[in-house]
Amino acid sequence: MAMMKRTVLALVIAAGVSPALAQDKTINLKISLWVPPAHPLVPATQAWAADLEKASGGTIKSTVFPSEQLGKAFDHYDMARDGIADVTYVNPGYQPGRFPIVAAGQIPFTFGDGKKGTLAFDEWYRKYAAVEMKDTKFCFGFIHDPGTLHGKKKIVLPFDLSGVKVRPAQSTIAEMVKLMGGTNIQASAPEARDALERGVADEIAFPWGSMFLFGIDKVVKYHIDVPLYTTVFTYNVNLNTYNSMSPAQKKVFDEHCTPEWAARVSDPWTDFEAAGRTRMKQLPGHEVYKLTDEQLAQWKSAVQVLHASWGETVKNAGGDPAKIEADLEAAIKKHDAGL
Repeated sequence: MAMMKRTVLALVIAAGVSPALAQDKTINLKISLWVPPAHPLVPATQAWAADLEKASGGTIKSTVFPSEQLGKAFDHYDMARDGIADVTYVNPGYQPGRFPIVAAGQIPFTFGDGKKGTLAFDEWYRKYAAVEMKDTKFCFGFIHDPGTLHGKKKIVLPFDLSGVKVRPAQSTIAEMVKLMGGTNIQASAPEARDALERGVADEIAFPWGSMFLFGIDKVVKYHIDVPLYTTVFTYNVNLNTYNSMSPAQKKVFDEHCTPEWAARVSDPWTDFEAAGRTRMKQLPGHEVYKLTDEQLAQWKSAVQVLHASWGETVKNAGGDPAKIEADLEAAIKKHDAGL
């Protein structure tokens, strides 16, 4: 018997699996995404899960559930908190005011590059997530390639949005729309085309490639060619799931919750969105138009008030907006992720 145990141990070590992991019970993670299977995040997340399984010696297995199979997009943070899923893809901006710190990354004209912006965002928010997302484990965060306004009406100046019904990408864009006299129409990404098709919404803030993925290119015509905004996202983990892991499994899991993995999971999506901009320019019946320097300056001036309102929200929640914003600016500068 002793000889058999030594033989098994030798085989385990030869396979590159630590003896501690080999003795661990198998965990089966449910990973919930609200995007469709064709979205680049799905295969990228499956690759993340496969690497996690390999590194854990097969003791951390996963099943990825796309297309809101386990719950609505708006509910994904609570789904991680409550254990409906073990790992979830969260858009914090779907719940205005709930996560005030992270909203700094959603103020228009903050990021100019998706890949560099992801590294800056994850590095900056990692320490703050422990404060405002404390009832889940933060795995990593990222942004998509900068998106813009698309719609049925040509919008050139900020106050062209007056009286216009807009599906905002997140809560900060919703605040911008309201500031400029527009009306916000709440709809998750999978619901957006229907809202535009039925005339419930006139305009939408969306990244370029996803316009085609969700079929929204079929119901809009005009597109502002400017990196107006990004949306911030996080992958959150149920605390009971994480705490039930062995020390060896936690170590492997933590090694898959890093800025590097944030980039590996989101970079294919960034490439996908950037390619959508090129594709839209070539599409008959669509107008992709740039803003003049003067028009762009008016947009940047109009959204300055969003910094102040964000700061007030953070202050009301007990945070230090000046310190938080300075930390974000330092991360953006370090990674050359600004406009």
